[in-house]
Amino acid sequence: MLRLFVASLALAASAAAQPSRANYDESKVPNYQLPELLVTRAGEPVKDSAAWRSRRRPEVFALLESQMFGHAPGRPERMSFELASIDRKALGGKAVRKEVTIDIAGHKLNVLLYLPANARGKTPVFVGLNFNGNHTIHADPGIRLARRWDADKSTGKAIAATAPADTRGTRASRWQLDAIISRGYGLATVYYGDIEPDFDGMLPESVRAQYLKGAAAPAAGEWGAIGAWAWGLSRILDYLETDPDVDSKHIAVMGHSRLGKTALWAGAVDPRWALVISNDSGEGGAAISRRVFGETVADLNRAFPHWFCANYKQYSRRESDMPFDSHMLIALIAPRPVYIASAVEDRWADPKGEFLGAVAASPVWTLYGKKGVDPGPFPEIHHPTGGVVRYHVRAGVHDVTAYDWEQYLNFADEQFGRRQ
Repeated sequence: MLRLFVASLALAASAAAQPSRANYDESKVPNYQLPELLVTRAGEPVKDSAAWRSRRRPEVFALLESQMFGHAPGRPERMSFELASIDRKALGGKAVRKEVTIDIAGHKLNVLLYLPANARGKTPVFVGLNFNGNHTIHADPGIRLARRWDADKSTGKAIAATAPADTRGTRASRWQLDAIISRGYGLATVYYGDIEPDFDGMLPESVRAQYLKGAAAPAAGEWGAIGAWAWGLSRILDYLETDPDVDSKHIAVMGHSRLGKTALWAGAVDPRWALVISNDSGEGGAAISRRVFGETVADLNRAFPHWFCANYKQYSRRESDMPFDSHMLIALIAPRPVYIASAVEDRWADPKGEFLGAVAASPVWTLYGKKGVDPGPFPEIHHPTGGVVRYHVRAGVHDVTAYDWEQYLNFADEQFGRRQ
């Protein structure tokens, strides 16, 4: 019954976020001009990677940080890692499973890490936050059941409780753990509610509460929930750098939907991420906001006022006034590899807008002598395009599928110099 209730809540939230006025007609996309990516605020053209790195990138980062995601603190001074459990014969002997607790001044993040049991040397790892608890990413009975935040059926208020056992493995299709392990990669994940519950008004339960310094809320240019989730991803990376079984130079961050937005910002903030994957990130992620197609800035700020910094709210229904757009967010990841993916039926996330975001960001990779995504017609489904910046659109709806993971694993093999 609880699983059905949570599913109905998710459907209701999705419906509430998608107003009937949403535009899905390409002929109604307004004419727009993107902010210049390779021109400094002083009007000087950026002609090489050194000028991008030293002059233009800091300007772009400052815009996104102050006006959208908010400033976040650095690595915490009080942080420790504890190995809570280990099974060297997990998944029928194919994997090593570790559960690690990251303690940040009493705020705890529970890491689930799988590594191939037959690894020769250190293992590259995919890292991503999950929506429903670590136990949902695989049916492995050895995974501890998560303490998960849900809405109370009678009051609508967020409550935390241990998830029921019948929710094990209910999101396994989104993680394709067996395929990841068989390809020689590891997977690390944390329930995003460990960092901050995804409900408006849950700041006291967020890691952000430790940094308020007596204020009731963060300042207008300080981090929202997406900034907190991205910050939490970096704390997972902090742990992985200490694990002797992990290749800490080849760690990819992957996120879906709102966590796809999070992955892009995490990649922009923390240069240690060797590869960044945005799956169906849509508005506030890879999609061009100025298209006003599907979800809009106003929709984000109405339905999810806790996600971004308060300054972002001034751009509701004023996309053309934004001094930034998604191409600038994506470009901050250069020269590292980035993969952006869409689903053809996920019109709310604007697949064409995500493609155009990748295209418009690609000139920064050109400065480094690397290939991005070329301008041209929107690609056919199941035809990945691009180089170090890559894009695909697949059949289906808003989800992560085996097809998506096959492309991400192939991309990682290519970018990390591994044999396929």
